[in-house]
Amino acid sequence: MRSRREQARRDFKRMLLVILAISVVMVFAVLWWMSTQGELKLHMVIATIIGVFVSVLLGTGLMALAFFSDKSGHDDDVTGATRDRDETK
Repeated sequence: MRSRREQARRDFKRMLLVILAISVVMVFAVLWWMSTQGELKLHMVIATIIGVFVSVLLGTGLMALAFFSDKSGHDDDVTGATRDRDETK
C-alpha cells in the first residue's frame, strides 16, 4: 500500500495535468470569443495567451498546492511543531 505522501504526490500530478488542459481550453475559448468581437492582431493574441494561461495556472495551481499540503500531511507536521513549541513555554 502506498504511503499518504506518495498518494498525495500522485494525485497532485494528475491534478496538474487537468489544470494544464483546462488552461489550454480557456485560452482557445477566449481567443475564439475575441475573434467574434473583431480582428485579432498578433500582439493581442500573444498578450491574451500569456495573460489567460498564466492567470488560470497561477490561481488553480496555488489552490492545488493547498490541497496537496493538506493531503500529504505537511500541514499536520507544522501544526504539531508549533504545538510542541507552545507547550514548552
